[in-house]
Amino acid sequence: MIKIGLFGIGLDTYWDQFDGLKNRLIGYQNKIADKLRELDVEVVNTGMVDNPFKANKIATKFNKETIDCIILFISTYALSHNVLPVVQKTKVPLIVLNLQPVKAIDYDAFNAIGDRGKMTGEWLAHCQSCVAPELASVFNRSNIKFHLISGYLDEEYVWKEIRECIQAIEVVKTMNNNRVGILGHYYNGMLDVYSDLTQHTATFGNHFEIIEFGTLKNIRDNVPEKEILNKIKEFKGLFEVSLECDKKELQRAAQTSVALDTLIEKFKLGSLAYYYEGDGDSTYENIATSLIPGFTLLTGKNIPVAGECEIKNVQAMKIMDTLGSGGSFSEFYAMDFEDDIILLGHDGPAHFKIAEGKVGLVPLPVYHGKPGKGLSIQMKVASGSVTLLSVCQNSLGEIYLLTAEGESVDGPTLQIGNTNSRYKFSVSIRDFINQWSMAGPSHHCAIGIGHTSSTIQKIADFLEIKHIKIC
Repeated sequence: MIKIGLFGIGLDTYWDQFDGLKNRLIGYQNKIADKLRELDVEVVNTGMVDNPFKANKIATKFNKETIDCIILFISTYALSHNVLPVVQKTKVPLIVLNLQPVKAIDYDAFNAIGDRGKMTGEWLAHCQSCVAPELASVFNRSNIKFHLISGYLDEEYVWKEIRECIQAIEVVKTMNNNRVGILGHYYNGMLDVYSDLTQHTATFGNHFEIIEFGTLKNIRDNVPEKEILNKIKEFKGLFEVSLECDKKELQRAAQTSVALDTLIEKFKLGSLAYYYEGDGDSTYENIATSLIPGFTLLTGKNIPVAGECEIKNVQAMKIMDTLGSGGSFSEFYAMDFEDDIILLGHDGPAHFKIAEGKVGLVPLPVYHGKPGKGLSIQMKVASGSVTLLSVCQNSLGEIYLLTAEGESVDGPTLQIGNTNSRYKFSVSIRDFINQWSMAGPSHHCAIGIGHTSSTIQKIADFLEIKHIKIC
């Protein structure tokens, strides 16, 4: 659960001048706290900071509470020296709420008050925007990154922005604590796929665990028969198992799947990238060609798995999965200029929770470009809005995010034992593939349901990396 440190700001000089103003502003802050708790977060509400002494106390409290982010509510005008100590001494993401109590001042009622002193107090209750530029100036000059949300308390836009910020912070926290397994090696020759693990760790904060394929073999050799039978039952419950699937192939894949579950638990992994061929060793090839069903189960259980050792893409998949959007391993298949759609899919593990209907488990007589044969996943991503996400790296070594929003649409697909879906975008397919390619991704991407680019922009902001949106 995300823990939010909430504090409001005001000016203590006002409280004796304008009766009831402080309590009114604290009431607005408490309303924000209550609405935040409805978003399933823990809120540490420290009340009003209206002088520098309180600022230092709040900073100490936030650090003791190990909060994940600060939400600063501008309740009225306040001096920036009451704010900077809190933010400087608490090194977490900062969200600034420039929120009026209402959509607009009722000018007639306001002017009818008559008493200019009381009128000034009423104005100060709506004076949030006065300090927004001052804080922005101080934060910028102090090299403090922040996200500013301007609006009014009950505005739908405001709470959409806040929800997205919280989702983004949850992703950043998840990535920071994620243990990524690397099983095997890269697909030989895919230069775009090769990754700089140190730069990924520096950017996302995650840990990489490089795992020997022999470790998986040793676990698999000792899988009990009962667990294999239970895993076959799980396959039949979650997949539409084709009658063409040979019993021995099901047993082989189930044995490997049980071993994969143990491997994940052994290394406490939250995601994994893999590739192995076992060339010249039938024992290892037997394992390498029976991985897809087990890895598909893990992907649908919030442990995304990317084939061809595509580390950048499993990072993208983990981001999408944390957002609740799925994040299925994909690459571009073909363009359809008649319908102005593009086909994307991939062999290997898929995210069964975002499928249209039940995912098929089918036999493949050959794994194209790879040795052997075995069982594979056949599915279509559910019709509706989707977002493509790629984690990229440029010539300077910088990691950045690339997105495009579109639609998964109905129509004919290739029934070749892969994930395969049709996608339409707001730009022509010709323009889309040109713009996407020129942005510098690898040939893989993660596909998730829903339009999430706005939240992904916030993730990039909190990570302090670049985000490119194609459409």
